[in-house]
Amino acid sequence: MSRRKRTKSRANRDRWLVSYADFITLLFAFFVVLYASSQVDKRKVGKLALAIQVAFQEMGVFQDSTTEVPIDVAEPMPFSTVQAIENTERTASLGRIVSHPEGALGTGVGIENGDLAELQTELETALASEIKRKEIAMRREPDGLVISLREVGFFESGAAEMKSSSQAAFDRIANMLRPRDYRLRIEGHTDNAPIHTAQFPSNWELSTTRATEIVRLLIVRDGFSPDRVSAAGFAEYHPVAPNFTAEGRGMNRRVDIVVLGPSLTPGPLTEAGTQAQAPAAARPTDKTAQPSVAAAPKPTVVRAVDRRLQP
Repeated sequence: MSRRKRTKSRANRDRWLVSYADFITLLFAFFVVLYASSQVDKRKVGKLALAIQVAFQEMGVFQDSTTEVPIDVAEPMPFSTVQAIENTERTASLGRIVSHPEGALGTGVGIENGDLAELQTELETALASEIKRKEIAMRREPDGLVISLREVGFFESGAAEMKSSSQAAFDRIANMLRPRDYRLRIEGHTDNAPIHTAQFPSNWELSTTRATEIVRLLIVRDGFSPDRVSAAGFAEYHPVAPNFTAEGRGMNRRVDIVVLGPSLTPGPLTEAGTQAQAPAAARPTDKTAQPSVAAAPKPTVVRAVDRRLQP
């Protein structure tokens, strides 16, 4: 019986076409996905990026960024501009929610607008040269009269000590404010450029230290009563100008002297406390019963003054 010869099968040299076609298909799908991703709404992406960055900045995770990212192709707006607007809107909303208490350091009902207008006129006359050099600015706000001491004229960059060359202008301001019985709130402000030094880890420390330095000078050197002044630091979160220009950042680096209402005297406060305690002090059982001495405690007025600010 003869054996059947096997025919040799030819090797298929075109099998590589299958892998090549598969690779080309996957590459085509990859570029389709890239194209589709590039066509998203840039405004929505910008708003999402803004919300994420603002949230992380408030947590202290990210530093403020000055990277300019266009939100809209038709009307491009730098990211820093949107951030400044967002901070301003948030500040305005917080101001509506948290109002200054009456009788504390906020705006009182008895602010004399006529006297403030007269004071502003006198200050503008006495500080005409500094205002012309844009070292000092003044404006009226609901809280009162705001005197802005800009960094360019009163502080070195990144320092909290006042320049010796600006002492004369500061003394003129103090001499005009001392005889008037107005309360003063000293506010420190910075731009959004981050700072990280051994003395100032962030803009919060820098703004607060500058404000307390002005308070110390008013009390120790100019003889202001400690109960007339207070200090606050706001870092970069209360800008008066956008931070994407050098001029705007220079306007934001400032210390504001806010002239508020007249100082409170302890007399009316003690009388108010006595009247408030009087109904609960004595509860007689009959018309002839006399209240005991222990039942009518005297109201106590506590004043907290930092001893380091005493002259």
